[in-house]
Amino acid sequence: MLEGSIPSRPVYGVLEIRSGRLHLMVADAEGAEAILDLVASAPPDFFAGTHIIYLPKTSGDKFVARLKQLAPAQLYVGPTYDAALPRLRRVLAGAHMGLQVYLAGTEGLMGQAMLEATQAGIPHSAIQTEHRGSTARRVQCVHCKGVTEDVTHDPFQCAHCGLHLFVRDHYSRRIAAFQGVRIDAEDPGNIPESVERFR
Repeated sequence: MLEGSIPSRPVYGVLEIRSGRLHLMVADAEGAEAILDLVASAPPDFFAGTHIIYLPKTSGDKFVARLKQLAPAQLYVGPTYDAALPRLRRVLAGAHMGLQVYLAGTEGLMGQAMLEATQAGIPHSAIQTEHRGSTARRVQCVHCKGVTEDVTHDPFQCAHCGLHLFVRDHYSRRIAAFQGVRIDAEDPGNIPESVERFR
């Protein structure tokens, strides 16, 4: 890869404590574990300046009590990303220089939250990400532009236009989704058996 080029799919690391007074953490499902893992290296007052936005998804209440025990400045537990979006936008709009952003959990959540953060002026290279949990993908159909969440099989049928799509490894930061391309474009009706590739 050329130096300075952006990879075609997201690259994830492990969340690490960064110095700063204000911290924004956005996580879903098992992403809460990444936040909880920071406790061991966090200074005593770290979470006092932290706003946590957490979407339990399939994990239910498993991590909620432990997140509350961190005593963050604010903890929002919401049902969906769409429900949390106004809060995320409000936090980013009121952000001061030095805000540290941490994203953990599924690719779909991290991609969408990173898109919001970069649109608010935070460079993507300054945002920490750690993948935890499901590898299900958020996929945009290149034909109808509809986005299907939590795609686990390849090929899959677009939830918007009904075409059978091949899930490419190409990731678009602009729309926070992988690309889905019609699998039978050259030979209509020739659709291979769908296989679970993402869990």
